[in-house]
Amino acid sequence: MQIKLLLSYDTEVGTFYIGQSLDGRFHPIFDGESYGSYYQVWQAIEDLSNDAVGEICHPITGELLDVTDYDLPLDYQEWETVYSRG
Repeated sequence: MQIKLLLSYDTEVGTFYIGQSLDGRFHPIFDGESYGSYYQVWQAIEDLSNDAVGEICHPITGELLDVTDYDLPLDYQEWETVYSRG
């Protein structure tokens, strides 16, 4: 599945992303893995921010992360825009 990255938020464990697939659905992404598919961008951000997307593991240690520890903003305007190259 092809997903275009739209938004990013950097944390000490890595960057969280919100992407959009060709069918228009939004995906919370961490360490290259999609954690769901949502009709609205705010739904993807809300579930990711509230640690409601399933088990996300630290990319190096493999330990289970509590995403709520990283204060991901609920307002998409507080995320960074990912700009396409080319």
